[in-house]
Amino acid sequence: MSHDSASIVPDSQPKTLGDRLRDIAEELRQETNTQIKATSRILGAAAQMAQNHDQLIGEVVEMVEEDLEQSGFPVPYEVFDLKKEFKTLKVAKAHFGIKANSWVSLAAKLNEVSGIPASSKIGIPNTTQNEVLERLGAIEQDIKSLNESMKQVLDLLREIAEQS
Repeated sequence: MSHDSASIVPDSQPKTLGDRLRDIAEELRQETNTQIKATSRILGAAAQMAQNHDQLIGEVVEMVEEDLEQSGFPVPYEVFDLKKEFKTLKVAKAHFGIKANSWVSLAAKLNEVSGIPASSKIGIPNTTQNEVLERLGAIEQDIKSLNESMKQVLDLLREIAEQS
C-alpha cells in the first residue's frame, strides 16, 4: 500500500502515543502564540500610556513655565532640571563657573546669583479664569484618555487570565 492510499483510509485506528504528544505540542504552540500576541498588545498599550503620561506631564510643565515667564518672576534652578540638562556635576559647574560640592549646593548658588531667595514661594501669575479653565479642560481630556488606555490594558489582562 502506498503513502497516498494510506491518507485516504479513515482514521479508525486509535492514535498512537506519538500522535497524541504531537497534538498536545501543537495545542501548546497555539496557546503560546495567542499569549505572545496578547502580551504584545498589552505592551503596546502600556507604551502608549507611558507616552501619553509623559506628554501630559510635559504639557503641564510647559504651561507652568509659560505662566512663570509671563509673571516676570525669575524661574528658580532645580536639581532635577540641572541633572537633566548636564551629564555630571563637574560639567554643570564648569558651564556656570560656580564652585559647588553637590547638585543642591549648585542650585542654591545659582538661585542666589539670580536673586531668588532660598525660601521664596512663587505666586500664581495673573491669568483669566477662562484661560485657566481651558487649560484644565485640556488636561482633563488627556487624563480621560489615559484612563481609557488603562481600561484597555486591564481588559487585555483579564482575557489572558481567562485563557490560562
